[in-house]
Amino acid sequence: MKDAYPYYLANKAVFANRDLEVLDKHTGRVATRVARAGESEVDQAIAAAAEAAPAMARVPSHRRRDVLHHCADQFEQRFDELAEILLVEGGKVIRDCVGEVQRLIDTFRIAAEEATRIGGEVLPMDIAPRTEGFLGLWKRVPIGPVSFITPFNFPYNLVAHKIAPAIAAGCPFVLKPAANTPVGALVLGEVLAECDLPLGAFSILPVDHDAADRFTEDERLKLLSFTGSDEVGWKLKSRAGKKPVVMELGGNAACLVDADADIEDAVDRLVFGGFYQSGQSCISVQRVQIHRDIYDPVRDRLVEKVGALKGGDPRDPETFIGPLISEDDARRVVEWMEEAEENGARRLVGGEREGAIVRPAILENVPRDCRIYNSELFGPAMVIEPFDDFDEALAIINQSRYGLQAGLFLRDIGKIRKAWDVLEVGGVIINDVPSFRVDHMPYGGVKDSGLGREGIRYAIEDMTEIRLLAIRDPQAN
Repeated sequence: MKDAYPYYLANKAVFANRDLEVLDKHTGRVATRVARAGESEVDQAIAAAAEAAPAMARVPSHRRRDVLHHCADQFEQRFDELAEILLVEGGKVIRDCVGEVQRLIDTFRIAAEEATRIGGEVLPMDIAPRTEGFLGLWKRVPIGPVSFITPFNFPYNLVAHKIAPAIAAGCPFVLKPAANTPVGALVLGEVLAECDLPLGAFSILPVDHDAADRFTEDERLKLLSFTGSDEVGWKLKSRAGKKPVVMELGGNAACLVDADADIEDAVDRLVFGGFYQSGQSCISVQRVQIHRDIYDPVRDRLVEKVGALKGGDPRDPETFIGPLISEDDARRVVEWMEEAEENGARRLVGGEREGAIVRPAILENVPRDCRIYNSELFGPAMVIEPFDDFDEALAIINQSRYGLQAGLFLRDIGKIRKAWDVLEVGGVIINDVPSFRVDHMPYGGVKDSGLGREGIRYAIEDMTEIRLLAIRDPQAN
């Protein structure tokens, strides 16, 4: 990791200052410093993006594809460096860092493929006598300059899911990365700056709170894509004006383990889904309903395996649980567990805190009005409870104000179809955890979990508009 990083304004690196300290999340020491932009620089970036919009729209698809392939090639060459940056600024254990860098590469490769597939249709117009002799066609065109705001928990991949489709679609963009983890986005900017893109095609600006308002409110921006908490997301939407808003917000993802499930397989996947990235994922397993016939053996195996998870230094390949993004967040996670216990919950394993590290925990008998049950925890704890009736279990999942993804372990095709029909979520995952995501699939939620879908092809749809061409043949009858 370098001693300092610039921000990027209209494709150019700017070493304006070193105002923003970035901490090593494991040691708590300053790891590097990042240049911070102000309101004037944000205004310049938006103006440059607006000016670049016509030129970006004219970039042929093969050039957009080549830019994305160049980025992916560079990420592959710099794989170890990227993983190290992520380990330090994000506090992720090394196995999670490796996985995220690979997904970064995959996401840019997928976007490169989709860049040449943005098509349209011939539309039949002769559906009535008055429209005989008309030919209809439509195509997708870039929506214009777009604005992105990303969170701390996936400093590469959540950024990639915004900027890669923007480049594929031909949209200039301005990006505000998370203050806790800005370096990953700035390294992507470093690679983009090597590419032949119109001046103003991109700006990546760590900013303070006051300057951030322009990312939402400026009318020159034609779309806002935000990933973060539901509380912040809905406030931003209310201030976004006429522009469409895409939001991937929070969740408190539910799992169901039915009586016919493979217990060992389900336990293994629940342990992964609940505690990878120390639970700092919006699709981390938080609530688990287990059929009463198998509740005891599933509970006992979960407690055994979770208790054996190793926490500590993220550099150790055997470490599964690393630090949370801050010590304050670690205190909050413990506070929510203690609140549940005061209301009758039983902690089966874990929950001890040392600095920013919280031992992975499992709780049962948790009242459903407790925050750890009905809000997004974003930490390493899981609530389990038995169920008897499948339909009632689905109804309990739906009681949540969130609806991102749900996972079900079962083999009955009738129940699978019912779950797909009934569950109020953006994705139903069968025989795996809701933490499952492939980077080309439509990903997003309903209710308080957001609006719209990510996944390259679906993000491109949001970043483009349909433009119709109707041609009348004067010689037709």
